[in-house]
Amino acid sequence: MRRSAIKAASKELERIDNVFYTYANTTSGLIDPEGIERLCSDMEVDPTDVRVLMLAWKMKAEKQGFFTLEEWRVALKALRADSLSKLKKALPELEKEVRRPSNFVDFYSYAFRYCLTEEKQKSIDIESICQLLHIVLGSQYQAQVDSFVEYLKTQNDYKVINMDQWMGFYRFCDEISYPDLSNYDPELAWPLILDNFVEWVREKQS
Repeated sequence: MRRSAIKAASKELERIDNVFYTYANTTSGLIDPEGIERLCSDMEVDPTDVRVLMLAWKMKAEKQGFFTLEEWRVALKALRADSLSKLKKALPELEKEVRRPSNFVDFYSYAFRYCLTEEKQKSIDIESICQLLHIVLGSQYQAQVDSFVEYLKTQNDYKVINMDQWMGFYRFCDEISYPDLSNYDPELAWPLILDNFVEWVREKQS
């Protein structure tokens, strides 16, 4: 790499770091929930906007509500965003990248893991899952999400959802004809919660 290119890369990294420190907590050295809220406000996006979660995915952020400097650098270098205005402009492209089928399954799985806030936690409470489904899948599979959320809120068998059930619902949205459910085969390896959901939908329809 030529000296001029090294200098340019170093300057870019410096600008990326400067944006980070605008929002980082001076005590912890991390961008915390308050910093994320300020960042969202400056980018004119709601903190619950799916693109904020997409940005966390791009960073491979490990802890919900916190971004480290290393995570921040990974994402902003990849997005070629060394200023707030460039980061804001990069969001539509980031969304396109995530929406590609090859990336979306990884993002959908990440969204679940990102919400595991306790050590050794394996499942997420129903209320949080309902919110997450609307954020992550609502724009693509509105009817299925609305129906599944209604089912989750009215049933009494499940208090939490695990990763297998979470991934199973995406597969259901992706593969099953809705609302007629004509190609749903309970003999296939679906999580039991989806068998129960399909039964519930069919009872409502009849």
